[in-house]
Amino acid sequence: MSSSSVLTPAARLRGLRPHWLNDPKVWRTEVLAGLVVALALIPEAISFSIIAGVDPAIGLFASFTMAVVISIVGGRRAMISAATGAVALVIAPLNREHGLGYLIAAVILAGVIQVVLGALGVAKLMRFVPRSVMVGFVNALAILIFMAQVPEMRDVPWPVYPLIAAGLGLMVFFPKATRVIPAPLVSIAILTVITVAAGIAVPTVGDKGALPSSLPVPGLPDVPFTLDTLTTIAPYALAMALVGLMESLMTAKLVDDITDTHSSKTRESIGQGVANVITGFFGGMGGCAMIGQTMINVKVSGARTRLSTFLAGVFLMVLCIAFGPVVSDIPMAALVAVMVMVSFATFDWHSIAPKTLKRMPAGEITVMVITVAIVVATDNLAIGVVVGSVTAMVIFAKRVAHLAEVTAVTDPDGGTVVYAVTGELFFASSNDLVGQFAYATDPDKVIIDLSAAHIWDASSVAALDAIETKYDQRGKSVEIIGLNNPSADLHGKLTGELSSH
Repeated sequence: MSSSSVLTPAARLRGLRPHWLNDPKVWRTEVLAGLVVALALIPEAISFSIIAGVDPAIGLFASFTMAVVISIVGGRRAMISAATGAVALVIAPLNREHGLGYLIAAVILAGVIQVVLGALGVAKLMRFVPRSVMVGFVNALAILIFMAQVPEMRDVPWPVYPLIAAGLGLMVFFPKATRVIPAPLVSIAILTVITVAAGIAVPTVGDKGALPSSLPVPGLPDVPFTLDTLTTIAPYALAMALVGLMESLMTAKLVDDITDTHSSKTRESIGQGVANVITGFFGGMGGCAMIGQTMINVKVSGARTRLSTFLAGVFLMVLCIAFGPVVSDIPMAALVAVMVMVSFATFDWHSIAPKTLKRMPAGEITVMVITVAIVVATDNLAIGVVVGSVTAMVIFAKRVAHLAEVTAVTDPDGGTVVYAVTGELFFASSNDLVGQFAYATDPDKVIIDLSAAHIWDASSVAALDAIETKYDQRGKSVEIIGLNNPSADLHGKLTGELSSH
């Protein structure tokens, strides 16, 4: 072996480093994207803290730890995880009734549940989410992002409106001049300078709540470690775990589509759990993927690596601790303009174009509309996705229920009739199967040919048993032929065992 073929430890380390570490353009994009996201996270985290009924620092700490940890252990690069409204809504009653200690304990338990669910492969359930539900999810998300900005535009001084318009104008036209600096960052900086220099009195980030002045420190939740505590926090922890996983996995799938890359949903599920456990030990309120901030990072700013996610969390704490007075002066109008632009960019306008609606099956449109309606009505993306998916399954089952066809051919001698069954036999289609045979007028020998059919469940076996029983009651014999191997195995195991009589 030549000495030149032996790699030094430093050389091996360089080989393991991502290629983008040597690309200044990528560094610039990721750093600036992280800064924009951090600025947008501050008022959101404070608002969600208010919803949960905790001090603003609790939400900001959660956003810091969630972003930093998920950037390392998560499965989807460039996705932002932080304190979210969905999680805040779930745990608010627990905090209100039992206090902050129980909330923190629930966050840790929710993280453990997410790790377990991730290890068990819950992420594989994402394959059952139809495209129409995904489109509805995206459109509902865009609507919710916009609706969340409406309170910031009500009962405010009149300069807020021209500031929002100016912010939107900057984000539309500035990229035409250069994309070196993200337009949202330019918009926030310019509007802040204008309001401070001109002394314009408008709502600012500082009006949302006090920013923390020091880093969070780890510790155990202030609760008795008893079975009673566990039974108290368990329902809230389970709800938080499920809502957090649903939103995170849907967001990861959305980013996959936008970036045309694949991510490990199992690793993301486990990573979300690890991030929540660590966040709980640092006194944060927990969280999950933030869809709005992820869209700022990926779609608006063009970030593609874990660096932007990591820096979003780091910049968040730096801005709060080192530049608190400056950040407090940022007008809310600037951040509202950013989020309005995000909602516009997120909405799938192609999905509601007249040409698309004319070509799309009615069932697909129905599922999309139901998903959007449920999400907007409940303010919960997870509920909308579940209801939309169930609706899609019902429509699919109803559609394929009529695909099982039965045709009969009688032998010339009249002594035998052959029924050829074509299609998929399951609980919906097999219900109509029993009524498609002429029991009274058929000859004494009946052959049911299932060569072009497949048996999927016990309902289909029960239907075939019922057909045989009806012929047997008339003294006629039935022979079932043509079963493929899986169908024959299922039929062999269950036939004659499903009747209680």
